[in-house]
Amino acid sequence: MMTILWWVIVGLIAGWITGKIMKGGGYGVAMDIVLGIAGAIVGGFIVRLLGFATSGGLILTIIVAVCGAVLLTWAVRLLTRAAAKA
Repeated sequence: MMTILWWVIVGLIAGWITGKIMKGGGYGVAMDIVLGIAGAIVGGFIVRLLGFATSGGLILTIIVAVCGAVLLTWAVRLLTRAAAKA
C-alpha cells in the first residue's frame, strides 16, 4: 500500500513541476499524477541506461521523474504539432 502511495506522491509532485517547467495548458491533477509516474519510469530507464543508480531517496526520485516527464511532454507536443501539420 505504501508503494502505491509513494508513486502517487512522486507522480503528483513531478507532474506539477513539469507543468511549471514546460508551461502551457495544465493537464489537471489526475493527468499530472499519470505524467509524473510515466516520467519516473522513463527517467529511471534512461538513468539506468546511462549506468547510474537511482536509489537516492525522495528528492532524487522526483528529479529523475521530472526529467522523464519533461522529456515525455516535449515528445508528445512535438508529435502533436507534426500531426496537426500533416
